Amino acid sequence: MSAGVVVRRTLRGATALRGGGAWRPTPYQLFGFLFWLVMSLAYWRVPLCCDAGQHAAVVERLRADLLRPRHPTADLPGAGSAYYSPFALAQGVFARLTGLGGWEVVRLTGPLNLLVLLTGIGRFVRVLTPRPWAPVLALAAMTLLWGTERAWWSGYLGLMSMTGTLPYPSAFAIGLTFWAWALTGARARDAAAVRYVGPGGLRPLSGYAALGVLYGLVLLVHPITAVAAALGAVALVAGGQRNWERALVGRWALTAAVAVAVAACWPYFDVFALAGDDSVDAMHRRLYLDLGGQFWLALLGLPALWLRARRTAGRDPLVLMFALDCLVVAYGWVSGHYTYGRILGLTLVPLQFALAVELAATRPWPVWRRVLGGAAAAGACAGFLTVQAGAVVPAGFAQPPDWPEYTWAARHIGPGEVVITDGYHAVHAIAGYGPNLAAPAWPDASLDERERERRAADVRAYLDPGSTRADRAAIVRRYHARWLLLTPRQRVPEEAVVVTWSRRTGEVLARIGE
Repeated sequence: MSAGVVVRRTLRGATALRGGGAWRPTPYQLFGFLFWLVMSLAYWRVPLCCDAGQHAAVVERLRADLLRPRHPTADLPGAGSAYYSPFALAQGVFARLTGLGGWEVVRLTGPLNLLVLLTGIGRFVRVLTPRPWAPVLALAAMTLLWGTERAWWSGYLGLMSMTGTLPYPSAFAIGLTFWAWALTGARARDAAAVRYVGPGGLRPLSGYAALGVLYGLVLLVHPITAVAAALGAVALVAGGQRNWERALVGRWALTAAVAVAVAACWPYFDVFALAGDDSVDAMHRRLYLDLGGQFWLALLGLPALWLRARRTAGRDPLVLMFALDCLVVAYGWVSGHYTYGRILGLTLVPLQFALAVELAATRPWPVWRRVLGGAAAAGACAGFLTVQAGAVVPAGFAQPPDWPEYTWAARHIGPGEVVITDGYHAVHAIAGYGPNLAAPAWPDASLDERERERRAADVRAYLDPGSTRADRAAIVRRYHARWLLLTPRQRVPEEAVVVTWSRRTGEVLARIGE
């Protein structure tokens, strides 16, 4: 996590010949490792759910063809799909080398993403303060101080949400964002001292270029996280910088230019074309519907943020970061581009980390800090007991979603064969095993949204009890469908042949077509 502590002691005898100095872990290294271990075990016990099937499908398509992958979940070309990021490409390469399937690769990705996230948090907090317990408190605040209503979404870092979203690209991108912020903050802090050491004290251009590569990678892996990453970078530079010599401005311009160049050169999709895509805005409106219930405990960090603003006349990086994030979230609501609400998880970080830094101060504490610490402890307990406990305690608390798996059906379906289904779990999961869907569940830049809606309408028409055999046959021919996956309430068409069924869900797999 952060650098360990070397304890110097008086050397005697043979010990003096070996040098001396006993290494011991910092508080964050110790508690960060324990958190990684417990959270990895908690993540491992929970069935993958929700968007995991989509990401597993991406790995399956890349495993089949790294250079020209098909659409993630449909029998269509995949050129332009934003799912084919460097992160997904690395997963696809790993799948090809090991022979593992998409679901297995996604499952293994969770602990790795958590490691990137934890090390990034440690580095970033150490840029904010040298207080050794600050990273530990920041981790606790980030995972517990949310609200008393469940907030489950990609990019949300509460304990409960992490049990399901750790393997997602967003988790990796957020980990990289903390690393990028740490490096940005360190450079801004060092450059602030240039007035005393002269222009020669500036770091070399290569470091600023490498930082640009890191931001470009975040943009490719998860574009909406890159919005928050860029806002954080602006806040760190504006808040940490006190002198703006031409050489320094040029270095930051180099960072921005390299980030744009890295994103522009990626051959799988045009990330900048996504800026005008509103196909996923409607589904993200839910993000704004219960902000109070899901996030109110994070407001315990407001006094700490106010103190930082007062001490720095509003120039503190965390204060600026919070203000910029709030403006973008508000823009998402006012404009109807609700996808910008996806940065809400990172919008809480300035509140949570400011509180952690304040409570990591050495004792004795003044009365106001004791009150703040007591409120934060009570808030953490409330968040844990009402929402987060089920993530790590297997009984007695509300548990993470328990989705069924579909190996029972996938073993009969060949790779790339088309399945007609509208079951909620099946639509989100079955493509992760290699089959295709007649109608993809999610919008994708590689498929016109009108075409996706037309396909969804055809699936509904096929499954309509009033459909005729001729109507169904036409839809089967149109999509070259071979399989039908039905919920227990749906009837099996007369021309379909039942192959197997699930004892858990009652769903039926039937063969159709030629």
